[in-house]
Amino acid sequence: MLKKVPFIAVEGPIGVGKSSLAREIANYYQFTLLNEIVEENPFLGNFYKDIDEWSFQTEMFFLCNRYKQLEDIEKYQLAKNAPVVADYHIFKNQIFAERTLQRKQYEKYKQIYYILTANMPEPNLIIYLKASLTTLLERISLRGRDIEKNIDPAYLLQLTKDYDQFMEKFIVDHPNVPVLTFEGDYLDFVKNKADLDTIISKIDEHIYANTVNN
Repeated sequence: MLKKVPFIAVEGPIGVGKSSLAREIANYYQFTLLNEIVEENPFLGNFYKDIDEWSFQTEMFFLCNRYKQLEDIEKYQLAKNAPVVADYHIFKNQIFAERTLQRKQYEKYKQIYYILTANMPEPNLIIYLKASLTTLLERISLRGRDIEKNIDPAYLLQLTKDYDQFMEKFIVDHPNVPVLTFEGDYLDFVKNKADLDTIISKIDEHIYANTVNN
């Protein structure tokens, strides 16, 4: 039996496979799938060309849209005990904003972030995908998004380090939220069913309670 209504978030840097894994999990468990809005962001293409000029517009668009998505998920899914798996956690906004925004912009952004996310539903299981820069660049190239053609490898490498640091702190600050970490360099859950089964078995341990037959 379920421990509680699962709300799973899959996280990790750009190109690591968050959307693919979230989709596989949703299909396996028949959970509602929540995909983040990416290509719909009208500022993102310019952001990758000139981060300093377009970072605030880009981050504010993502924040407002993710807030609205979470609000809808809370109202129409979680409130009705319908499990959800998302291909992001809204905490990622802090990682990107802190890296890209100027200090004054970031201070303003943080105020808005904490106002919007106060009392928002939080996942009760985080899946953290990691991968090397080589793997990330290969996967970004394979999916062929035009807006990602100008991603600076140095920016992507720094982002992976930012994620690792953030997740280390998150685990300490949120001891009641399990974090399952998987190495994307060694697991191909799209092409290799055994790799997907490995991940699913770990998820089972956290979302299903142990039962004892009397």
